[in-house]
Amino acid sequence: MMDAVLLARFQFALTTIYHWLFVPFTLGMTVLVAILEITYARTKNEVYKKMAKFWGKLFLINFAMGVVTGIVQEFHFGMNWAEYSRFMGDIFGAPLALEALTAFFLESTFMGAWIFGWDKLSPKAHAFVAVLVAIGSNLSAFWILVANSFMQHPVGYALRNGRAEMDSFAAILQNGYLPGQYLHIFTDGILTAGVIIASVSAWHLLKNNHVEFYSKSIKFGLGAAVIGGLLVGGAGHFQGQTVAKLQPMKVAAFEALWETHDPAPFAIVAGIDQDAKENSFEIGVPGALSFVVHDSFKGEVKGINDLQKEAELKHGAGDYVPHVTSMFWSFRIMILAGIIMLVTSIVGYYLHVKGKLLDNKVALKGIYHLLALPFIANSTGWYVAEAGRQPWLVYGLQKTADGASKVVTAPEIWTTIIGFTAVYVVMAIAAIYLAVKHIQAGPNGNPAHDVVEQEEAALWK
Repeated sequence: MMDAVLLARFQFALTTIYHWLFVPFTLGMTVLVAILEITYARTKNEVYKKMAKFWGKLFLINFAMGVVTGIVQEFHFGMNWAEYSRFMGDIFGAPLALEALTAFFLESTFMGAWIFGWDKLSPKAHAFVAVLVAIGSNLSAFWILVANSFMQHPVGYALRNGRAEMDSFAAILQNGYLPGQYLHIFTDGILTAGVIIASVSAWHLLKNNHVEFYSKSIKFGLGAAVIGGLLVGGAGHFQGQTVAKLQPMKVAAFEALWETHDPAPFAIVAGIDQDAKENSFEIGVPGALSFVVHDSFKGEVKGINDLQKEAELKHGAGDYVPHVTSMFWSFRIMILAGIIMLVTSIVGYYLHVKGKLLDNKVALKGIYHLLALPFIANSTGWYVAEAGRQPWLVYGLQKTADGASKVVTAPEIWTTIIGFTAVYVVMAIAAIYLAVKHIQAGPNGNPAHDVVEQEEAALWK
């Protein structure tokens, strides 16, 4: 039977992954809707206004789910992770308070103006409101990542009375872990939103619904996905080098690199035996991991076994190795999903520019079937980032087992797991229902209109 700490970890993972399904899409869609609004304000082309309204409503459904599921995380800190809250409260509370006082108020206030101001504000004023919503959403992510970056790489603190207390807020803001992490998530949001716009548009184009509207939408979505995909690759490379310096065990784990190598290969597939601390087989690219870490095909990358010895010398006896198999494959699933999205988006955008996409059913189906990939990539990426620092809750300062509440029992956690899961299932059904109904309704909000237009298109053919 699982103990309370393992159950608390399982519950936090369950609720956080569910919450994380909505976050990147929210961040990216606010930016893309703001771009559509600015384009409408400059060109006065009504199709861009319709695009901003249609995709903006899909964003609102997603945003509502993100807010509700995010609030649950705060309860976890007090219920299951009370020791962590006591240890980290002085530092963790500051960026979260600023997130509420600045970003959330900005975001929620101007979101109301965005929703109700279509007929009351000028196009330029309404576009400005959309920009403020985008700034608020991404500022919110920034403050949360300030807190998370401290957990990944503690700076600007002093240990007093068994607690981590803030010594320098400026140092926390200048955390070297933060820039790469934020850029990676911001650009991932652009990729996620672009792929979803393109995928939904492809579904409608396969049915000949609102061809002009969805033709512009799919081009816009594919363009955003190409830009986001290229940038997220660059940001990921930059972040990978930062992680290699600050958390070398994480890099060694998701590469299943047991021994120190110079040059170090990048494994494509491997048979991992964590108990034996070795791989039974490995197929990889020689020197590629050294290039990722050092921008050179030569350069030492320390292996898990040497890093384990170093950790024991520094922190005492214990197991400082994350779960290598799940890390290894999660990292590769994330990369593969990203490559598929980027390559498909480049091909789709090229075909659209050449005027060959709308009649290419195979390409449209390929774009449509990208829909699940952003969520898969985001979830596996989150897992690598958070599980990769285990057994640390706050890297080098507090182990996960030490951050759990001492008085909460396993049966009590089981009760909340079942309760939260039941609520989340209901919420998921409601969110999917609302999103599907909105997507099916199309830009005019009338599903019947799609049927008429499809019949007319068939007659013309």
